[in-house]
Amino acid sequence: MGLVKNLSFALVGAGFAVVATATQAFSLSLKYEGDIGSPGFGPGQLFVPQGITVQEGTGNIYVSNGRGLNPDGSFNPAIGNKVEIYNPQGTYIGAVGEGGRGPGQFDEPSALEFDPQTGNLYVGDVFNNRVNVYDPQGNFINSFGSFGGLIEGRAFFGPSGVTFDKAGNVYIGDFSGDKINKYTKDGQLLGSIGTSGTAPGQFQGPAGLRISPVSGNFYVSDQFNNRVQVLDPNGNSLFTFGTQGTGDGQFLQPIGLEVDENENIYVADSINSRVQVFDKNGKFLTAYGQPALDASGNPVPPPQLGEPPFGNPLDLTPGRFNWTGGTSYRDGKLYVGDFFQGRVQVLKVEGQNKKVPEPSTALALGLLGIGATVVKLKKDKRQRTIISLEKQLQKTTV
Repeated sequence: MGLVKNLSFALVGAGFAVVATATQAFSLSLKYEGDIGSPGFGPGQLFVPQGITVQEGTGNIYVSNGRGLNPDGSFNPAIGNKVEIYNPQGTYIGAVGEGGRGPGQFDEPSALEFDPQTGNLYVGDVFNNRVNVYDPQGNFINSFGSFGGLIEGRAFFGPSGVTFDKAGNVYIGDFSGDKINKYTKDGQLLGSIGTSGTAPGQFQGPAGLRISPVSGNFYVSDQFNNRVQVLDPNGNSLFTFGTQGTGDGQFLQPIGLEVDENENIYVADSINSRVQVFDKNGKFLTAYGQPALDASGNPVPPPQLGEPPFGNPLDLTPGRFNWTGGTSYRDGKLYVGDFFQGRVQVLKVEGQNKKVPEPSTALALGLLGIGATVVKLKKDKRQRTIISLEKQLQKTTV
């Protein structure tokens, strides 16, 4: 949880104290609810889940499965390379697409999202350097786009985050191009936001991408700048938050990003193996998750290039991650990809609508309490004085 500060006023001479508590504007926590998928290469099993989304109406969960490779590192279209579908209870029910380089096929599916107006599914297709579009039943419609290639020092490239504005335009991150492209529904390029760099409004690996349902602002996880950027609806920089590190509010390559109905911001802090939550102004609220551990209690390292895409050993304890990746928020639940453990962890968001006193309110209540007590003391003192005078008068009369 966010920091809670206690503010105490003590009037020692009077022999009493009034205490007021100041806390953040919203109390919020994440609680483990369950897993979707399991590590492996069979039907319904996952490896390197990069993208997650939930279908409106059905509540089905769609997860981008990783790129299948042969032992020599060559592409194997028979392994992974599709979008796996699970019902709301987490039971595997089918898939969209298949491995390959033809129409509607994938060579590493990445971020994905449903168009809220049409229900069509847009999926990044990394090594085919495009976005694939499917109807709500999973039938292929078309492909579009062109994205930057691999840059030295980066393990990922191509289309990254996907989000829609209220007008129906689709925005897709160009991870290596360090920009966000704006398209019509059918894939016509309308423009782009951002350039490469470290200044506000510039990116080094824009990964997670969301448009706030409240303000229309853009929220972007700027992976290699280790920060989150907030842009207005026209793409102008408003502010950034986060620095490189392991403390609260710091990041080691943030990837997935979500914004809820209160504009709370959920960030998959990948190498730190956790999710961090912030309010709409970038103030840290809480964090959830710890690194997977081996039998000796040491963090499990991620797999190396050429190794199977799983940590060794696996630590499937609730709340343990070997890197956090793709994310999705829907109806009070946060879905988080456990990158190198072949699963999605489902977290329940609790208390996001429960307001607690602001510091100024608590202070006012404290001061009000002090004022009332002082008034009472004055009344008591005055009453004691009157009683004393009455007794003196009685003695004099006698």
